[in-house]
Amino acid sequence: MNCSAVRFTILLSLLAILLPVSSGKGTSAPDIHWPSFRGPNASGIAEGFPAPTRWNVPAGENLKWKTPIAGLGHSSPVIWGNKLFVTTAISGEANAKLRVGLYGDIASVQDDTAHKWVVYCLDKRTGKILWQRVAHTGVPKIKRHTKSTHASSTPATDGKHLVVMFGSEGLYCYDMNGKLLWKKDLGVLDSGYYMVPAAQWEFGSSPIIFEDKVFLQCDVQKGSFVAAFAVKDGRELWRTPREEVPTWSSPTIHRSGGRTLLLVNGYKHIGGYDAATGKEIWRLRGGGDIPVPTPIVAHDLVFITNAHGRLAPIYAIRLNAEGDISLAENNTSNKHVAWSLPRDGAYMITPLVYGDYLYSSKNNGVLSCFEARTGNRIYQERLGEGTTGFTASPVAADGKLYYSSEDGDIHVIKAGPKFEVLAKNAMGEICMATPAISEGTIFFRTQGHVVAIAEKTGKR
Repeated sequence: MNCSAVRFTILLSLLAILLPVSSGKGTSAPDIHWPSFRGPNASGIAEGFPAPTRWNVPAGENLKWKTPIAGLGHSSPVIWGNKLFVTTAISGEANAKLRVGLYGDIASVQDDTAHKWVVYCLDKRTGKILWQRVAHTGVPKIKRHTKSTHASSTPATDGKHLVVMFGSEGLYCYDMNGKLLWKKDLGVLDSGYYMVPAAQWEFGSSPIIFEDKVFLQCDVQKGSFVAAFAVKDGRELWRTPREEVPTWSSPTIHRSGGRTLLLVNGYKHIGGYDAATGKEIWRLRGGGDIPVPTPIVAHDLVFITNAHGRLAPIYAIRLNAEGDISLAENNTSNKHVAWSLPRDGAYMITPLVYGDYLYSSKNNGVLSCFEARTGNRIYQERLGEGTTGFTASPVAADGKLYYSSEDGDIHVIKAGPKFEVLAKNAMGEICMATPAISEGTIFFRTQGHVVAIAEKTGKR
């Protein structure tokens, strides 16, 4: 090989590391970065590397590393290159806990001690803490649910900036070495049950970065809005008010047909906005009144699900939708809604489209597989014994789906039209955050650690 060919090969290798890659079909580039909640485009998919099937963290089986993280946080890890970022909120109470399981208690945690909101940067390869920054110290302005934390919003990164949302405690932007670039006080963001306002449950929506803009969805008790900010300095570019009750869903960005859409879940206002201006493109009303799952896009359809109250729908909405696309009573489709199911939606868990199939799980572990283009059910099966809750959203890689139970069992399911459990793996801790995947390693945020799982060389 001559010198020019060697230089060209080295350049290609560097570009593969430094540039973002797509997880969509039709590309052979491996997925390295996991830049925001559920990875590229909120798809939950990372391809290009073998991914683990079996492990046992207490026994050390296929455990790559395990790093303690103080406090509580449901924020997912995000990854750029060899840097992994995660957030936490550290209570002044030594025994701050989570109450997991299947229950309907709406009460808030009574903890008025001073907290620290902390950002961590870890080496993805070793788990070593490279730096940590205390973003804010004080008594939380909004209380949390017994299953929630004060650090539930997942950060976002574009390889130059790290944007961290701490709800009422503010929006922060750091460079990749931990230098604070800017911060914004967005006021008190009161998230809780709209029918019982005293039941405060903390903020949950995560920011996303796209084309030098930071996008936020802030659905709260009063003054709900979506907004865009300049990532370089935090300048507000636009803000669009929403008539909406509190929600905990993160927005999704998708470019299609010459326009870029900001897609949001909701109860009164599921919708699509022009990402450049904040102008409303389409809206849909109806569904569960405590929306949590994030919109996802596949097969030229936007998939929205939510649950609680009278309905628990799944909607498959065409990308060219415009105007009010709400369904007429007793209808399951119209010009803009390709198909819908009124009672098969999920309360907490963002669905997953992997190949031709849509996978949607209820928080009691009942998993359904549908044909994504038609809504036809392929199977419905239960994960676990029906006694544990499921809160984390699934991720997929290497032909496998990964579902995390709150008790810390990770169910590995073979992707495809036939239900097949490949393994059930123990984390040894409460596990409520959605994992991240990079270069064949799965990164879990448990109650007390960030954990890296990878099969040893030569094992599949």
